[in-house]
Amino acid sequence: MGNGLESPAQLPFELGYRMPAEWERHEGTWLGWPHNATDWPGKFAAIPWVYAEIVRLLSRNENVHILVHGEAQEKRAISILKQAAANLANVSFHRWPTNRVWLRDSGPIFVKNVAGNLAITNWKFNAWAKYGDWQLDDQVPDHVAKLYGQRQLQPTVRLADGQEHRLVLEGGSIDVNGAGTMITTEECLLSEIQQRNPGVSREQLELALRDYLGIEQVIWLDRGIVGDDTHGHVDDCSRFVGPETIVTAIEPDANDPNHELLAENMRRLKGARTLDGKQFNLVELPMPQPVVFRGQRLPASYANFYIANGLVLVPTFHDKNDRVALNILADVFPDREVIGIHSVDLVWGLGTLHCMTQQQPAQEILISS
Repeated sequence: MGNGLESPAQLPFELGYRMPAEWERHEGTWLGWPHNATDWPGKFAAIPWVYAEIVRLLSRNENVHILVHGEAQEKRAISILKQAAANLANVSFHRWPTNRVWLRDSGPIFVKNVAGNLAITNWKFNAWAKYGDWQLDDQVPDHVAKLYGQRQLQPTVRLADGQEHRLVLEGGSIDVNGAGTMITTEECLLSEIQQRNPGVSREQLELALRDYLGIEQVIWLDRGIVGDDTHGHVDDCSRFVGPETIVTAIEPDANDPNHELLAENMRRLKGARTLDGKQFNLVELPMPQPVVFRGQRLPASYANFYIANGLVLVPTFHDKNDRVALNILADVFPDREVIGIHSVDLVWGLGTLHCMTQQQPAQEILISS
């Protein structure tokens, strides 16, 4: 069967491809089974059990694809999942070694056209321009494309010196409404500090986002939250929950360093408009009290929730605002179960539920090369 792309020169946008919103129906969710104890020093023993609870919930309503290093790790994962009563009939294992397990950032970003065809956009992953071990993670989209026989599209731009540059983009740095609009932060994609795409302009990035993800409008927020080692991922502060509705984190305590940066993001969102000129419906989401471990403030945020088939998983932190955040999101998602996942241990790895997951949209036609 064809893959919906008549020639490699045709861009996804020209053929009607777009990145679906997270709340659109999934075929499944991709996860990497935790294996790198240095990501949770001193707390690693608890992490596989947190993953097991997440898989238990997801596997009730959709497929779960889990990356493991080999047979031994797969057997350990199966044992833990059986004890946690996960629906193993909906769980598949893939023996692809990884450096880390944050598949939101290293996994494939799927696009879909009106006929139901899927294609994979394979952006370069370089471990947030911070760590030297990323080569295995960067191969994950290629593995998925080969699994399904799908063409993978590697976004590139031409730099001023004439060199072709493969664009770096992590899934946690963007959020979309499935209708042509994206939110992201200048800190992550534009600042010189982040060093993801040096020499690439805002205009070049916006054009690539249009060509490969179907984005016709980018709403540029300022910065991400304190403690986020990715330099400003938007999935810790502002998220689409409907085509015209955005949930955005606020911090009323003027003494908290998150106060002003989240207020600036809110100001920008209030000034933004939909593609047809309407104001967005903005829903305020509180922040938990600072979560600190070994003297380090961690990127704890309720905005790092994950929208799955029939449910929304929300990180919780043994905080008085846990209930407030869950109630707000229950109002936003009246047709889904909203379930809190204890994440005080998980966030020690500098990410939580959205960071660890990558959705695969449901499809009507399987693409093959």
